[in-house]
Amino acid sequence: MPMKVIEVKTKSAAPVYGIAVIWVLYSLIFPLYMTWHFVLLACLSVLAYIVLSKIFPGKIERVEVPIEPESTGDEQIDSLLLEGVSAVTEMRRLHDAIRSDEVKRKVNQLILITDKIFNKLRVEPNAYKQVKRFADFFLPASLKLLNTYDRMGNSGVDGENISSTMERIDNALDMTLDSYKRFFDSLFENIALDIETDITVLETMLKRDGLLE
Repeated sequence: MPMKVIEVKTKSAAPVYGIAVIWVLYSLIFPLYMTWHFVLLACLSVLAYIVLSKIFPGKIERVEVPIEPESTGDEQIDSLLLEGVSAVTEMRRLHDAIRSDEVKRKVNQLILITDKIFNKLRVEPNAYKQVKRFADFFLPASLKLLNTYDRMGNSGVDGENISSTMERIDNALDMTLDSYKRFFDSLFENIALDIETDITVLETMLKRDGLLE
């Protein structure tokens, strides 16, 4: 399941321990049999908590939690959207791991277009078959290339086979990026046809009413 990193603030236990120490010391030095003793002790406890909270503010930890995508009500579409989230998460990991700035730029563009493709599915369920084909064929091949590039680039060895393979993958990313763009554009084919039909109908009506030469 894809994960995301969130920041969680953990409070320090020092203020609580400080209040406990104040109660113990106060009860040993002063008798607790009058109301004002308890009022004073309560005020000292509040003051100690405020001061110790500033001195010991706690710490912020970064933890991974599962991403819970919004449900569309369709199990097939939800499952496919989850595949998209997993793929984008992996691309972002590879983007951070890869050293080449140029390849990072290409990976970032792949991430942006992949996001757009799956967002298109979210708002237009009729695109399921097209996006499913993209997820089954385009994404696995792309991720395999990027993972290979990452492993070779961080292998610590500079050999002829490694260098030539990384160069070929770099060049292949240009083709991959172009294919992603073309695929995303193809998702608007039906909309383009509908708009063309609407324009034709509008022109026909305007000509019929003598409003268009």
